Amino acid sequence: MSDYNTTDFTNPSIFILLGIPGLEAAYMWISIPFCAMYAIAMLGNFTILFIVKRETRLHEPMFYFLCMLAVTDLVMSTTTVPKKLSIFWFNSREISFSACLTQMYFVLSFSGMESGILVAMAFDRYVAICHPLRHSTILTNSVVAKIGLAVVLRSGILALPYPFLARQWPYCRTNIIPDSFCGHIAVVNLACADIRISSYYGLFDLFSVIGMDVFFITVSYTQILRAIFRLPTKDARLKTFGTCISHLCAISALYIPDFFSSLVYRFVHNVPPHFLVLFASVYQLVPPVLHPIIYGVRTKEIRGRLLQLFTHKET
Repeated sequence: MSDYNTTDFTNPSIFILLGIPGLEAAYMWISIPFCAMYAIAMLGNFTILFIVKRETRLHEPMFYFLCMLAVTDLVMSTTTVPKKLSIFWFNSREISFSACLTQMYFVLSFSGMESGILVAMAFDRYVAICHPLRHSTILTNSVVAKIGLAVVLRSGILALPYPFLARQWPYCRTNIIPDSFCGHIAVVNLACADIRISSYYGLFDLFSVIGMDVFFITVSYTQILRAIFRLPTKDARLKTFGTCISHLCAISALYIPDFFSSLVYRFVHNVPPHFLVLFASVYQLVPPVLHPIIYGVRTKEIRGRLLQLFTHKET
Protein backbone atom coordinates (compact mmCIF):
# COMPACT_ATOMS: atom_id res chain seq x y z
CA MET A 1 0.00 0.00 0.00
CA SER A 2 1.31 3.45 -0.88
CA ASP A 3 2.28 5.79 1.89
CA TYR A 4 0.16 8.91 1.33
CA ASN A 5 2.42 10.99 3.58
CA THR A 6 5.64 10.29 1.69
CA THR A 7 7.57 13.48 0.96
CA ASP A 8 11.22 12.40 0.66
CA PHE A 9 11.51 11.64 -3.06
CA THR A 10 12.25 13.22 -6.41
CA ASN A 11 9.93 13.14 -9.45
CA PRO A 12 7.52 10.37 -8.40
CA SER A 13 5.95 8.15 -11.02
CA ILE A 14 2.74 7.89 -9.00
CA PHE A 15 0.52 10.67 -7.69
CA ILE A 16 -2.14 10.37 -5.01
CA LEU A 17 -5.52 12.02 -5.54
CA LEU A 18 -7.06 12.89 -2.18
CA GLY A 19 -10.56 13.29 -3.59
CA ILE A 20 -12.41 15.95 -1.60
CA PRO A 21 -10.26 16.70 1.49
CA GLY A 22 -12.28 16.99 4.67
CA LEU A 23 -15.36 15.20 3.34
CA GLU A 24 -14.04 11.63 3.35
CA ALA A 25 -16.78 10.47 5.73
CA ALA A 26 -19.44 11.54 3.24
CA TYR A 27 -17.92 9.93 0.14
CA MET A 28 -20.66 7.31 -0.20
CA TRP A 29 -23.36 9.97 -0.09
CA ILE A 30 -21.45 12.30 -2.39
CA SER A 31 -21.00 9.50 -4.93
CA ILE A 32 -24.77 9.05 -5.36
CA PRO A 33 -25.46 12.41 -7.10
CA PHE A 34 -22.18 12.12 -9.04
CA CYS A 35 -23.11 8.67 -10.33
CA ALA A 36 -26.67 9.79 -11.15
CA MET A 37 -25.47 12.89 -13.01
CA TYR A 38 -22.91 10.87 -14.94
CA ALA A 39 -25.56 8.34 -15.98
CA ILE A 40 -27.92 11.15 -17.07
CA ALA A 41 -25.14 12.84 -19.03
CA MET A 42 -24.22 9.62 -20.83
CA LEU A 43 -27.81 8.66 -21.60
CA GLY A 44 -28.85 12.15 -22.67
CA ASN A 45 -25.90 12.84 -24.97
CA PHE A 46 -25.97 9.38 -26.55
CA THR A 47 -29.71 9.86 -27.16
CA ILE A 48 -29.06 13.13 -28.99
CA LEU A 49 -26.40 11.48 -31.17
CA PHE A 50 -28.72 8.55 -31.92
CA ILE A 51 -31.70 10.73 -32.85
CA VAL A 52 -29.73 13.12 -35.06
CA LYS A 53 -28.07 10.19 -36.84
CA ARG A 54 -31.36 8.39 -37.47
CA GLU A 55 -33.46 11.45 -38.40
CA THR A 56 -32.27 12.73 -41.79
CA ARG A 57 -34.30 15.95 -41.52
CA LEU A 58 -32.11 16.88 -38.54
CA HIS A 59 -28.97 16.86 -40.68
CA GLU A 60 -28.59 20.63 -40.42
CA PRO A 61 -25.80 22.89 -39.06
CA MET A 62 -27.55 23.49 -35.73
CA PHE A 63 -27.80 19.76 -35.02
CA TYR A 64 -24.30 19.03 -36.30
CA PHE A 65 -22.96 21.52 -33.76
CA LEU A 66 -25.22 19.94 -31.13
CA CYS A 67 -23.67 16.54 -31.89
CA MET A 68 -20.18 18.03 -31.54
CA LEU A 69 -21.21 19.41 -28.16
CA ALA A 70 -22.61 16.00 -27.14
CA VAL A 71 -19.35 14.23 -28.05
CA THR A 72 -17.38 16.85 -26.13
CA ASP A 73 -19.58 16.37 -23.07
CA LEU A 74 -19.22 12.59 -23.24
CA VAL A 75 -15.42 12.78 -23.36
CA MET A 76 -15.22 15.48 -20.68
CA SER A 77 -17.34 13.59 -18.16
CA THR A 78 -15.72 10.20 -18.90
CA THR A 79 -12.24 11.68 -18.47
CA THR A 80 -12.79 12.51 -14.80
CA VAL A 81 -15.93 10.96 -13.31
CA PRO A 82 -14.96 7.24 -13.34
CA LYS A 83 -11.75 8.04 -11.43
CA LYS A 84 -13.70 10.15 -8.93
CA LEU A 85 -16.15 7.32 -8.35
CA SER A 86 -13.27 4.86 -7.86
CA ILE A 87 -11.93 7.18 -5.16
CA PHE A 88 -15.33 7.48 -3.48
CA TRP A 89 -16.16 3.76 -3.65
CA PHE A 90 -12.86 1.87 -3.57
CA ASN A 91 -10.37 4.40 -2.16
CA SER A 92 -8.40 3.96 -5.42
CA ARG A 93 -6.35 7.14 -5.23
CA GLU A 94 -3.22 6.31 -7.18
CA ILE A 95 -2.70 7.64 -10.70
CA SER A 96 0.48 7.45 -12.76
CA PHE A 97 2.25 10.65 -13.75
CA SER A 98 1.60 10.00 -17.46
CA ALA A 99 -2.08 9.25 -16.86
CA CYS A 100 -2.32 12.40 -14.74
CA LEU A 101 -0.89 14.57 -17.52
CA THR A 102 -3.15 12.85 -20.07
CA GLN A 103 -6.19 13.57 -17.94
CA MET A 104 -5.07 17.18 -17.58
CA TYR A 105 -4.69 17.53 -21.34
CA PHE A 106 -8.10 16.05 -22.13
CA VAL A 107 -9.88 18.22 -19.56
CA LEU A 108 -8.25 21.42 -20.83
CA SER A 109 -8.52 20.66 -24.55
CA PHE A 110 -12.15 19.54 -24.44
CA SER A 111 -13.08 22.51 -22.24
CA GLY A 112 -11.70 24.72 -25.00
CA MET A 113 -13.61 22.72 -27.62
CA GLU A 114 -16.83 23.22 -25.69
CA SER A 115 -16.26 26.96 -25.68
CA GLY A 116 -15.48 26.98 -29.40
CA ILE A 117 -18.60 24.99 -30.22
CA LEU A 118 -20.74 27.49 -28.30
CA VAL A 119 -19.23 30.24 -30.48
CA ALA A 120 -20.12 28.23 -33.59
CA MET A 121 -23.67 27.77 -32.31
CA ALA A 122 -23.94 31.51 -31.67
CA PHE A 123 -22.84 32.13 -35.25
CA ASP A 124 -25.49 29.66 -36.45
CA ARG A 125 -28.17 31.55 -34.49
CA TYR A 126 -26.91 34.85 -35.93
CA VAL A 127 -27.14 33.60 -39.53
CA ALA A 128 -30.52 31.92 -38.93
CA ILE A 129 -32.08 35.08 -37.47
CA CYS A 130 -30.28 37.89 -39.29
CA HIS A 131 -29.85 36.21 -42.69
CA PRO A 132 -32.47 33.43 -42.82
CA LEU A 133 -32.63 33.26 -46.62
CA ARG A 134 -28.86 32.74 -46.88
CA HIS A 135 -28.52 30.28 -43.98
CA SER A 136 -28.24 27.17 -46.16
CA THR A 137 -25.73 28.80 -48.51
CA ILE A 138 -23.54 30.26 -45.76
CA LEU A 139 -23.45 27.24 -43.44
CA THR A 140 -22.94 24.40 -45.89
CA ASN A 141 -21.77 20.97 -44.75
CA SER A 142 -18.20 21.76 -45.79
CA VAL A 143 -18.24 25.02 -43.82
CA VAL A 144 -19.59 23.23 -40.75
CA ALA A 145 -16.85 20.58 -41.08
CA LYS A 146 -14.17 23.28 -41.38
CA ILE A 147 -15.52 25.08 -38.31
CA GLY A 148 -15.48 21.83 -36.35
CA LEU A 149 -11.92 21.06 -37.47
CA ALA A 150 -10.78 24.58 -36.53
CA VAL A 151 -12.32 24.22 -33.06
CA VAL A 152 -10.59 20.87 -32.50
CA LEU A 153 -7.19 22.08 -33.74
CA ARG A 154 -7.31 25.33 -31.78
CA SER A 155 -8.17 23.62 -28.51
CA GLY A 156 -5.83 20.67 -29.02
CA ILE A 157 -2.83 22.85 -29.84
CA LEU A 158 -3.42 25.45 -27.12
CA ALA A 159 -3.77 22.74 -24.46
CA LEU A 160 -0.42 21.11 -25.35
CA PRO A 161 1.81 23.49 -23.32
CA TYR A 162 0.03 22.59 -20.05
CA PRO A 163 1.22 18.95 -19.76
CA PHE A 164 4.48 19.77 -21.57
CA LEU A 165 5.40 22.39 -18.97
CA ALA A 166 4.13 20.25 -16.10
CA ARG A 167 6.40 17.42 -17.21
CA GLN A 168 9.47 19.70 -17.09
CA TRP A 169 9.11 20.70 -13.43
CA PRO A 170 10.87 18.75 -10.65
CA TYR A 171 8.49 17.37 -8.01
CA CYS A 172 10.34 16.94 -4.73
CA ARG A 173 7.85 18.11 -2.11
CA THR A 174 4.95 15.68 -2.16
CA ASN A 175 3.05 13.46 -4.56
CA ILE A 176 -0.31 14.20 -2.97
CA ILE A 177 -2.79 16.16 -5.09
CA PRO A 178 -5.53 17.70 -2.91
CA ASP A 179 -8.15 17.21 -5.61
CA SER A 180 -10.29 14.52 -7.24
CA PHE A 181 -8.66 14.89 -10.67
CA CYS A 182 -5.41 16.19 -12.16
CA GLY A 183 -6.20 19.85 -12.59
CA HIS A 184 -3.45 22.06 -14.00
CA ILE A 185 -3.03 24.36 -11.00
CA ALA A 186 -3.33 21.50 -8.48
CA VAL A 187 -0.50 19.59 -10.19
CA VAL A 188 2.00 22.36 -10.89
CA ASN A 189 1.60 23.73 -7.35
CA LEU A 190 3.40 20.57 -6.20
CA ALA A 191 6.53 21.45 -8.17
CA CYS A 192 9.61 22.67 -6.33
CA ALA A 193 10.45 25.22 -9.02
CA ASP A 194 9.37 28.60 -10.30
CA ILE A 195 6.08 27.82 -12.08
CA ARG A 196 5.18 31.39 -13.05
CA ILE A 197 5.38 30.55 -16.76
CA SER A 198 2.64 27.92 -16.29
CA SER A 199 0.52 30.40 -14.37
CA TYR A 200 1.05 33.13 -16.95
CA TYR A 201 0.19 30.81 -19.81
CA GLY A 202 -2.97 29.73 -17.98
CA LEU A 203 -4.05 33.36 -17.62
CA PHE A 204 -3.20 34.01 -21.27
CA ASP A 205 -5.31 31.04 -22.31
CA LEU A 206 -8.18 32.08 -20.06
CA PHE A 207 -8.41 35.70 -21.11
CA SER A 208 -7.34 35.49 -24.76
CA VAL A 209 -9.12 32.32 -25.87
CA ILE A 210 -12.15 32.32 -23.59
CA GLY A 211 -12.24 36.11 -23.69
CA MET A 212 -12.19 36.03 -27.48
CA ASP A 213 -14.98 33.46 -27.55
CA VAL A 214 -17.10 35.59 -25.21
CA PHE A 215 -16.40 38.61 -27.42
CA PHE A 216 -17.60 36.82 -30.57
CA ILE A 217 -20.67 35.50 -28.78
CA THR A 218 -21.45 39.01 -27.53
CA VAL A 219 -21.11 40.46 -31.03
CA SER A 220 -23.38 37.74 -32.44
CA TYR A 221 -26.07 38.33 -29.85
CA THR A 222 -25.85 42.10 -30.24
CA GLN A 223 -26.72 41.64 -33.90
CA ILE A 224 -29.40 39.08 -33.03
CA LEU A 225 -31.07 41.43 -30.54
CA ARG A 226 -31.02 44.27 -33.07
CA ALA A 227 -32.75 42.01 -35.59
CA ILE A 228 -35.29 40.84 -33.01
CA PHE A 229 -36.25 44.38 -31.97
CA ARG A 230 -36.90 45.23 -35.62
CA LEU A 231 -39.59 42.55 -35.87
CA PRO A 232 -43.10 44.02 -36.22
CA THR A 233 -44.98 42.20 -33.42
CA LYS A 234 -44.30 41.29 -29.83
CA ASP A 235 -45.22 37.64 -30.45
CA ALA A 236 -42.68 37.41 -33.27
CA ARG A 237 -39.99 38.96 -31.07
CA LEU A 238 -40.70 36.55 -28.19
CA LYS A 239 -40.81 33.52 -30.48
CA THR A 240 -37.53 34.41 -32.15
CA PHE A 241 -35.80 35.21 -28.87
CA GLY A 242 -37.07 31.90 -27.46
CA THR A 243 -34.87 30.05 -29.93
CA CYS A 244 -31.82 31.61 -28.24
CA ILE A 245 -32.70 30.96 -24.59
CA SER A 246 -31.24 27.44 -24.55
CA HIS A 247 -27.95 28.67 -25.96
CA LEU A 248 -27.76 31.54 -23.47
CA CYS A 249 -28.34 29.10 -20.58
CA ALA A 250 -25.53 26.86 -21.85
CA ILE A 251 -23.19 29.85 -22.16
CA SER A 252 -23.90 30.90 -18.57
CA ALA A 253 -23.42 27.34 -17.26
CA LEU A 254 -19.98 27.15 -18.88
CA TYR A 255 -18.36 30.57 -18.59
CA ILE A 256 -19.47 31.91 -15.20
CA PRO A 257 -18.17 28.97 -13.10
CA ASP A 258 -15.07 28.70 -15.33
CA PHE A 259 -14.01 32.28 -14.69
CA PHE A 260 -14.90 32.01 -11.01
CA SER A 261 -12.93 28.82 -10.34
CA SER A 262 -9.88 29.93 -12.38
CA LEU A 263 -9.60 33.28 -10.60
CA VAL A 264 -10.27 31.86 -7.12
CA TYR A 265 -7.63 29.13 -7.56
CA ARG A 266 -5.02 31.74 -8.49
CA PHE A 267 -5.78 34.73 -6.27
CA VAL A 268 -7.91 33.65 -3.27
CA HIS A 269 -6.24 31.58 -0.57
CA ASN A 270 -8.68 31.60 2.35
CA VAL A 271 -11.47 29.52 0.75
CA PRO A 272 -11.93 26.04 2.30
CA PRO A 273 -10.20 23.47 0.04
CA HIS A 274 -13.17 21.11 0.05
CA PHE A 275 -15.40 23.89 -1.32
CA LEU A 276 -13.12 24.52 -4.29
CA VAL A 277 -12.73 20.82 -5.08
CA LEU A 278 -16.45 20.10 -4.75
CA PHE A 279 -17.33 23.17 -6.82
CA ALA A 280 -14.94 22.18 -9.61
CA SER A 281 -16.20 18.59 -9.59
CA VAL A 282 -19.84 19.60 -9.82
CA TYR A 283 -19.09 22.29 -12.40
CA GLN A 284 -17.53 19.70 -14.71
CA LEU A 285 -20.69 17.59 -14.63
CA VAL A 286 -23.36 20.28 -14.83
CA PRO A 287 -22.93 21.22 -18.54
CA PRO A 288 -22.98 17.58 -19.78
CA VAL A 289 -26.18 17.03 -17.80
CA LEU A 290 -27.86 20.29 -18.81
CA HIS A 291 -27.01 20.31 -22.52
CA PRO A 292 -29.23 17.33 -23.47
CA ILE A 293 -32.06 18.97 -21.55
CA ILE A 294 -31.79 22.56 -22.73
CA TYR A 295 -30.87 21.67 -26.30
CA GLY A 296 -32.62 18.34 -26.69
CA VAL A 297 -35.84 18.57 -24.73
CA ARG A 298 -36.40 22.24 -25.60
CA THR A 299 -35.76 21.68 -29.32
CA LYS A 300 -39.08 20.70 -30.85
CA GLU A 301 -37.55 18.48 -33.57
CA ILE A 302 -35.70 16.30 -31.04
CA ARG A 303 -38.55 16.43 -28.56
CA GLY A 304 -40.95 15.26 -31.26
CA ARG A 305 -38.67 12.39 -32.23
CA LEU A 306 -38.37 11.31 -28.58
CA LEU A 307 -42.16 11.29 -28.23
CA GLN A 308 -42.41 9.19 -31.39
CA LEU A 309 -39.95 6.66 -29.99
CA PHE A 310 -41.82 6.34 -26.69
CA THR A 311 -45.29 6.18 -28.24
CA HIS A 312 -44.07 3.61 -30.76
CA LYS A 313 -42.76 1.41 -27.96
CA GLU A 314 -46.03 1.71 -26.07
CA THR A 315 -48.05 0.62 -29.09
